[in-house]
Amino acid sequence: MTNARSASSNLDTRAIWAIALPAMVTNVATAMIGLGDIWIVGRLDDAATQGAVDIGARLFAVLFTVMNFLKTGTTGLVAQGGARPGRDGGTAAQATTLVRGLAIGLAIAAVLLLFKPVLLPLLLDLLGAEGDVLAAAGVYAEIRYWTAPAVMANLALVGFLVGRRRMTAVLLFEVTYNLLNVGLGLWFVLELNSGIAGIAWSSFIAEYAKLAAVSLFVLRGDTGRSVLQALRGNDTLRWRKLQPFLSVNRDLFLRTLVLMIAMAALTRLSAERGAVVLAANGIFHQLFLFTALLLDGFENAAQVLNGERAGARDRAGFRRYVSAILVRGIGVALIVALAFLLFAGPVLDSFAATEAVAETARRHSLWLAVLPIAGVAAFVFDGVFVGASWTRALLVSMAGAAAIFALSLWLTWPLGNGGLWFSFALFLIARAGLQAAMLPRLAARGFE
Repeated sequence: MTNARSASSNLDTRAIWAIALPAMVTNVATAMIGLGDIWIVGRLDDAATQGAVDIGARLFAVLFTVMNFLKTGTTGLVAQGGARPGRDGGTAAQATTLVRGLAIGLAIAAVLLLFKPVLLPLLLDLLGAEGDVLAAAGVYAEIRYWTAPAVMANLALVGFLVGRRRMTAVLLFEVTYNLLNVGLGLWFVLELNSGIAGIAWSSFIAEYAKLAAVSLFVLRGDTGRSVLQALRGNDTLRWRKLQPFLSVNRDLFLRTLVLMIAMAALTRLSAERGAVVLAANGIFHQLFLFTALLLDGFENAAQVLNGERAGARDRAGFRRYVSAILVRGIGVALIVALAFLLFAGPVLDSFAATEAVAETARRHSLWLAVLPIAGVAAFVFDGVFVGASWTRALLVSMAGAAAIFALSLWLTWPLGNGGLWFSFALFLIARAGLQAAMLPRLAARGFE
């Protein structure tokens, strides 16, 4: 399928947009979960409940998004496998990667469910939930926690589809999933008056519906037969064969864990400044995720295209795609920043539960324009590093940036809420700077 692509190092700009644009729409649809939940709860005119939804959303960002390595690791290895010439490449190698991803994902889900009585209270406490916020967040979390098996399996399945450039299919699944999620949330909360529990049940139902639909799509035809052959193979799930897959995903797991700790610290420090600041920063966080997921379309393009170039041992093509994707990502980031400069006020007002929350958010709205520009290079380099399986370097760069973030949070605490967002912007810039410094040495070694 992809061997023809591996034969030339010519830059295919259409391929960049063919992957990035559907990924942008897909990721924006994903962001609509958090934004939709915040908007729905905003209709209840209660800052504590809106803060609880933000706490709950971030809890599962820590608990589930930290497992996003299943998607990114699968994408990079599937892209490399499809472009690799010889008997080790092609559909069989891609199907084997999928089986390993699903097996590891379901094992992780089993562990999460086993340790639920310990993990759930611990995470709620770490995020600083108290009083009414804690009670409401606990209701939300208790229900949504049981989506763990579906979430883990979906990460591997979607990563497989992205690695095979099946972006249109991914787009359709994600848009349908999010429409179902938001639609059920509106019905449960505004029609059935089920409150925060209704938002959690909408996510539960939508996640398992997505799993059923994606599984039926992936496991049909030749791909299904290749997956069955991989399951029958004696070596597919043996420890020796799993080690390279586990090594890549271990580094991605630790890297994502560091990122989630940094995001959780932002939430904890917001909570310490009171319910109004927590609610305002929750809106900021969801809007940042919206822009980050939009720009992650270029990360997806880098994962696939640079992964294919790495699999084909094409250093010249690899270098061209790094530059081309980065330039296009910066261009889109500037457009997003301009949109926030023009429309941040009305957008923030529409999400705020109270006037105090709206006023606090408007006071710091400039950071909504700064963050896309600060973060876009890091997002693109993340895709480059994942595509080439330079996951240890990715972990090191994230750890270094997190140390800078922690120091900046300490130094800027007297500056108030603006200091929090300055530190976060610096964290994004530091990630990109460290990755850019590592890139020449990694490329020289990786393409020897």
